[in-house]
Amino acid sequence: MFIMTRTMTIEAGNSDKVLERFSSDMAVDTMEGLIDRIVMVNTKSKEHEEVVMIIRWESKEAWKNWEKSDVHIQGHREKRGQQPPAYIISTDVKTYDVHAVKKGKASI
Repeated sequence: MFIMTRTMTIEAGNSDKVLERFSSDMAVDTMEGLIDRIVMVNTKSKEHEEVVMIIRWESKEAWKNWEKSDVHIQGHREKRGQQPPAYIISTDVKTYDVHAVKKGKASI
């Protein structure tokens, strides 16, 4: 399994705009090898909010196929030169190779 996370720090009161975009259907949802997308929000801070998207793939190769797919590349071309909305303070993307998954009783 391979996981990509995207953590966005958002000005307080604006996470709903980001949640709406990333919670709706996306082109990635139809990609072979995609396990699931999880979208979470943390609104505990008064200064900012945090939206985290976790995308789980069957393999690193499946993720790479998405990264080099025409639909993914075209989506980035269309946004080239555009500034992110002002309410997005920062974005951090990380990838992880999963080495172990231990299932709890709720998954049985």
